[in-house]
Amino acid sequence: MHTDEIFTFLGGVVYGSGMDSCQVATSIVKKLQDAGFIAYFAGGWVRDFILKKPSDDIDIASSASVEEVQRLFPKTIPVGVAFGIVIIVEEGHQFEVATFRKDRGYIDGRRPIGIDPASPEEDAQRRDFTINGMFYDPVQDKIFDFVDGMKDLKKGIIRAIGDPQARFSEDRLRMMRAVRYSTRFNFPIESDTLQAILRQAETLLPSVAMERIWQEFKKMSQFAHFDTGLVTLHQLKLLPTIFPQLKEVSIEEIQKRVSVIEHFPKGCPTIAELLELFPDSSLQSLLDLCDYLKLSKAEKEFVEFYYHAQHLLNLPDKWKEKLEPVEWAHFYAHPHSLLILEIIGAHFPASDKEKFLNDHTLHRQLLQQAILRIQTQSPIVRAEHLIAEGITPGKKMGQLLQEAERISINQSIEDRQALIELLKKSSLWN
Repeated sequence: MHTDEIFTFLGGVVYGSGMDSCQVATSIVKKLQDAGFIAYFAGGWVRDFILKKPSDDIDIASSASVEEVQRLFPKTIPVGVAFGIVIIVEEGHQFEVATFRKDRGYIDGRRPIGIDPASPEEDAQRRDFTINGMFYDPVQDKIFDFVDGMKDLKKGIIRAIGDPQARFSEDRLRMMRAVRYSTRFNFPIESDTLQAILRQAETLLPSVAMERIWQEFKKMSQFAHFDTGLVTLHQLKLLPTIFPQLKEVSIEEIQKRVSVIEHFPKGCPTIAELLELFPDSSLQSLLDLCDYLKLSKAEKEFVEFYYHAQHLLNLPDKWKEKLEPVEWAHFYAHPHSLLILEIIGAHFPASDKEKFLNDHTLHRQLLQQAILRIQTQSPIVRAEHLIAEGITPGKKMGQLLQEAERISINQSIEDRQALIELLKKSSLWN
């Protein structure tokens, strides 16, 4: 296929749910073209358009400079002026517009040391993979392919544009992206591209910031077969580069550890899936892992709750029977409890999973009123009721309030005065 071949898609059909976004982006391209500039949709949207996959994440490439874009459009956000990138805000949508460019070279495995204006053909050569290197003119309804991206889409392969060694040296995160695209589309990675990853895998760190690596994991987990992606990352030496504690773990063991991920509930947090790589870890080890990955406070709190829930739900039956209803009520009241039940249930055979979930559904229903009071922070006995009985605020009051809740849930008592009378008989009261 010739490098400047043009493919036409008559009808301009846009697949997916992002029609409004596409119309706005098309109007931006038309305005740029009417002003005398070249302007196309670029990158992943074009790939998904050809594959008839829904996408509304549209990037635009143009011969217009940042200054020229800013003069044409009243509302812009200068996010990467040094690299010719600006965001246009139009009708509630945001679109990244990048000036066609040639990069002068890279010194840190991520950023070019400088850029020069370029033609669309030259701009395509600096991009990562052939399937991401095509352009689409929504006004003329034409695909512009200067890198044989269409050929590789038809073959179903992931191939770096030009010299794969050079592409990965420019941005080492591209090695993980190759695995993500391979997993998402079920395309094998072309041989030269694969060998280049194997040669450079151990250079991923410290060239790439952990925040970017984590975002790549999150993107990969949004699609099916994340387990396959993790296995491939291990085979290509990327996973043990990110997690040195996995260096001595065999590929067979990694396959075994992640095999359950395909049964996890849809929308499961990425960290819950990654934790399958680290079975039998202590809570402190898992929290250290969160810090290493630079996760948010909310993500760390999820990991901590998940850890405690695993130990609670995996207790032997004879020990579970000793747990008070108040402990179960607090577990069920947690916002992540239903998700955790689904995740832990995924580890069971199908018949056992159904019984496990049904048992907890019934148990939760029995405690529904108590769960609701915990979630809405509306206990039967509150501080003002104890103050009326002569209890002053302090540690003792806190203990009495906890005891009131315990008695209420464990003995199914919802009468406030009856609870207070029971409290008065306890050793805490005197």
